[in-house]
Amino acid sequence: MKLDCAGKSLDLSIPRVMGVLNITPDSFSDGGVFLQMDAALRQAERMAAEGAAIIDIGGESTRPGAHPVALEEELDRVIPVIKALQRELDIPLSIDTSKPEVMTLAIEAGAGMINDVRALRAPGALAAAVASGVPVCLMHMRGEPRSMQKEVLYADVTTEVLEFLEQRVEVCLDSGMERARLLIDPGFGFGKDLRHNLELFRDLPKFVSLGFPVLIGVSRKTMIGKMLGHEVDERVFASVALAALGANQGVALIRAHDVGATVDAVRICQAILEI
Repeated sequence: MKLDCAGKSLDLSIPRVMGVLNITPDSFSDGGVFLQMDAALRQAERMAAEGAAIIDIGGESTRPGAHPVALEEELDRVIPVIKALQRELDIPLSIDTSKPEVMTLAIEAGAGMINDVRALRAPGALAAAVASGVPVCLMHMRGEPRSMQKEVLYADVTTEVLEFLEQRVEVCLDSGMERARLLIDPGFGFGKDLRHNLELFRDLPKFVSLGFPVLIGVSRKTMIGKMLGHEVDERVFASVALAALGANQGVALIRAHDVGATVDAVRICQAILEI
């Protein structure tokens, strides 16, 4: 369960927290907050100090309704930050992108993981990921960010998401990627309604049973707002509760905006599980 992220180790023998660093003007939770280099660097340093095991850096929002970002603009946002952080931090960096060019240049700049909401389905993405030599997280998303919440029909959401991820795993393996480099993510909020998200969360052990590290991203998400009526900045406690539940169900990596609180919750869960 130790991943080699371009020379930096990510130990997933116990649940870990992935800090979110959105270098975007339109992300649902913190859009525009970390667009400036200094702000981005300080936030990454803060998350590392709070216990993040890896930092996930994204330059294109994937929130519902988000529009695509041009290649050069995405590169301009993320590559300088990756270059700076790989010198300053001992923990690995992840690049949150679906573009093969961004994957390749981010790895060259110092990123040690690829986190792709499209599960390497964009043209050229699979080849870029295989060539990179770093771990890759495959996420389920139905449709595209701008339209993914318009039609969210499933006969059995858990079965369909499991089948999709198994198919993408097979494509990766057939293309020469080592099994030990793969993580999976059911994609909470990506083409699912509240009921679907709750069913997937209940069924997380089925994803864990596939034998790959499972990553979940539920931090501050709309599903919490729909359940509790809270605005984005009021969803910290519920996000931490979901993180704890995920850790208890065998999830390996929890993507979070509020790193310190999430790390505390995960550590408490782990201490209980180890008794």
